Amino acid sequence: MDARVKPAHDAGKPNHLMTIHLDSQADLEDAITALVKRDPRLKPVLQVAGMPALRRREPGFAGLAAIVCGQQLSTASAAAIWGRVSAAFEPFEHGAIKRARADRLARLGLSTAKIKTLKALAKELAAERLNLDVLAEEDADAAHATLTALHGIGPWTADIYLLFCLGHGDAWPAGDLAVQEAMRIGLSLKARPTVKQMAPLAEPWRPLRGAAAHLWWAYYHAVKRREGVIGDDKAAKVAAKKAPAKTSRARKSPSR
Repeated sequence: MDARVKPAHDAGKPNHLMTIHLDSQADLEDAITALVKRDPRLKPVLQVAGMPALRRREPGFAGLAAIVCGQQLSTASAAAIWGRVSAAFEPFEHGAIKRARADRLARLGLSTAKIKTLKALAKELAAERLNLDVLAEEDADAAHATLTALHGIGPWTADIYLLFCLGHGDAWPAGDLAVQEAMRIGLSLKARPTVKQMAPLAEPWRPLRGAAAHLWWAYYHAVKRREGVIGDDKAAKVAAKKAPAKTSRARKSPSR
């Protein structure tokens, strides 16, 4: 497997515990090729889906803040709000959000809950109790637990950050509705798997569960003709220009 591995951090670990990083399209393609060889059930899934494109977003505080802004909103609404928030602070960094007045943030379109989450994150980063960058080198489940222990950061936000901002090859979005539905169809399951059932189903794909998620999102798009994953920052900006900011129904995943 050619997908990039961090040997210093993972020295001595068995292969299934090594941290794989999906930093390029080649990394993703190598990982999916390895998955299909390992699990023959994925071969017809890849044939239908085609090779998925790697999705990456900005890492660090800005990347996580953008995901927080998008929670429970349509893609267009999330992009519009994030566009206003990110443009209001130059540069956009945790110190500026920590100092910002709540009423100023509210005028940009942020809810009270999201303001509290962003300020709590800024406080943790300022106190150096949190280092978002090192999560890329941690075990996916441990990194997930670190993020979800933070105020206002749920499983969906944690998984999307690990996958798209850090390129963590083993992050597994167990609660994503599109991935669940794609697996129901692709694996011929009787019902859509629950969050609890998703963990054992994905166990054979360690340490490449993040690559498997990319494949399942592509498969969902192919069979449902609907997007199953949030786009990149460029796509979000285009959407923001085309649609006014308005709240849609809540969602638990990047599913559309």
